[in-house]
Amino acid sequence: MIEIKKDYNLTKLNTFGISAQTKFFVELNKESELKELFLSSEFKNNEKLFLGGGSNILFTKDFNGIVILNKLKGIEILEENSENVFIKSMGGEIWHNLVLFAVNKNYWGIENLSLIPGTVGAAPMQNIGAYGVEIKDIIENIETYEIKTGKKKIFEKKECEFGYRDSVFKNKLKGQYFISAVVLKLSKKQNQNLKYRALQEYLDKSNIKVGSSKDVSDAVIEIRRSKLPDPKVIGNAGSFFKNVFVSKQKLKDLLAEYKNMPYYEEEENFKVPAGWLIEKCGWKGKRIGNVGVHEKQALVLVNYGGATGKEIKDLSEQIIASVEDKFGLKIEREVNLI
Repeated sequence: MIEIKKDYNLTKLNTFGISAQTKFFVELNKESELKELFLSSEFKNNEKLFLGGGSNILFTKDFNGIVILNKLKGIEILEENSENVFIKSMGGEIWHNLVLFAVNKNYWGIENLSLIPGTVGAAPMQNIGAYGVEIKDIIENIETYEIKTGKKKIFEKKECEFGYRDSVFKNKLKGQYFISAVVLKLSKKQNQNLKYRALQEYLDKSNIKVGSSKDVSDAVIEIRRSKLPDPKVIGNAGSFFKNVFVSKQKLKDLLAEYKNMPYYEEEENFKVPAGWLIEKCGWKGKRIGNVGVHEKQALVLVNYGGATGKEIKDLSEQIIASVEDKFGLKIEREVNLI
């Protein structure tokens, strides 16, 4: 039996620690509870917001609808052969716990995505990525429920239309499906991806010879902890902005003026780190009242305490405007605004 609460405070359910209220709130602990939820008048008659770890969301106002907290748990091995293993994880699992499950068995493919905040169900929505790997590289399929009908539907990888920090669930089918579980295809054979420069440099500097997926995972964890603030200590949502893709000609123009500008070649385009652009505009470590830009990583906006979502949104708009003014590039938010 589900319990739908009224006028619920969401401060502890978003990593920015922003105070916001929702008209209705329900915690989902079993897949079987979905049917009851879908039939309830509170669900049928109100705007809906599914929450996982609350690490990719910014509340700029109260939510006049129903918030559903995904707490569906469970990780299991579906099948395996000599080369691959297929793992199913329920959407309410903490993403990093799934990574630890895999690397402790020395499965390969997920280790570069260590310590990314949030839940498994939220991960494919924005095609999470780090250190040269994206979740689309290891997704087999996604189990969902259509919100309008309550019917179960499995999305194969191709149907998810993954892009850079994007998927069909974030644009074309936004708000139409609830992700209940994710199936990953991982490798049982050593298959490290060390093409990301900072990761390879860390391994070289630390004299680490990679022998297991855990070696890579541990390195990623150390790098992330050295650069990114812990949301339990200071409110933040990790990387607030997406990196920027530019054409070959635009890259050439920028390098003529900024010779030391870092960039990465990605198929036919070139990726420029948004953190570098923001830092060059003088934002790194800058504080305005209750909000600011983190001193070690310019991609991260922080709540020093007592900030409103509007203050963080306003800060992000100032940053976007200054980057466009200086470089002629439009950076986009990675975080979802409510």
